[in-house]
Amino acid sequence: MYDTTKPYKKQIADLVEKTWGNPYIVLEKDVYTVLKKKPEVDHSDGIGTKGVYHWDKRTFKNAVLDALAMNLNDLALMRARPYKLQNHIIIPKDDNEAILQIISALSEEGIKRNISITGGETSIQNTLSGMDIGITVSGVVENNKPNRIKTGDVLVGFKSNGLHSNGFSKVREVFGLGFRKEFTDPTDIYLEKILDIDKKYEIHGMMHMTGGSYTKLKDIIEKNIDLVIERNHKLAPQKIFKDIYKMGVSDEDMYKTFNCGIGFIVSVSPRDAKAIIKKYTKTDIIGRAKNGSGLVKVKSMFSHKTIIY
Repeated sequence: MYDTTKPYKKQIADLVEKTWGNPYIVLEKDVYTVLKKKPEVDHSDGIGTKGVYHWDKRTFKNAVLDALAMNLNDLALMRARPYKLQNHIIIPKDDNEAILQIISALSEEGIKRNISITGGETSIQNTLSGMDIGITVSGVVENNKPNRIKTGDVLVGFKSNGLHSNGFSKVREVFGLGFRKEFTDPTDIYLEKILDIDKKYEIHGMMHMTGGSYTKLKDIIEKNIDLVIERNHKLAPQKIFKDIYKMGVSDEDMYKTFNCGIGFIVSVSPRDAKAIIKKYTKTDIIGRAKNGSGLVKVKSMFSHKTIIY
């Protein structure tokens, strides 16, 4: 039975208040947290279908990292520095230990990243089989620029940690009730690297490779540009993607559903690209922007096909 008194309330409040020491905002405690500075950009996301596996395996720390990554990596596209968040935890049954582990992990990450937790809600929904952590993050835009790839740009890819948090409806379709450790590995967070690179180099366009994957690159090119994603680079798809492909998923579906080994992409000049891959590990040049007609052409690393979106 759901305990509506929420006996863990004091412990959660203490964990949340530990995140309030960041330099971007001033917070006051009241019935609800009072914010003394207005945000400049907000972003909301959660962990989606992947929550079924996190709940079953009780990998709550990884679930928190997934929820944060889905927001922070998208804020990177706005060149925004996150400074506060609110959360909505949804679980299928009352579980004080699970709730405390989730908030403890969220508090720990907030302290580490200078993000204050300013509020949240826990919802017990016994009609669900998994969990979700929805987060809304606010950020200060540090360097407001258009996010557009230019002709002649080189595309630098950042290696993913595997599946990240997208494509899990397809994963469940392919694997059924089966489980692999990769299903609960957390999403890589690229925000700090991207903000650091943006201070030193001229980033023209960038994309977080989530739902829609390589098709999303069409959103940041002009109609006179084609993007060509090559296969002769070192950011090859991990084994989990190769196994999914072998189970009958087409090249086209692979590259529009999964990140296929690349979690984030930035477009820069050839000179900056060389400097970036020299300094940052797990990066490589994966393609180029050429004159064209607004297409994304992916040379599949699963076969010899070229997929065109």
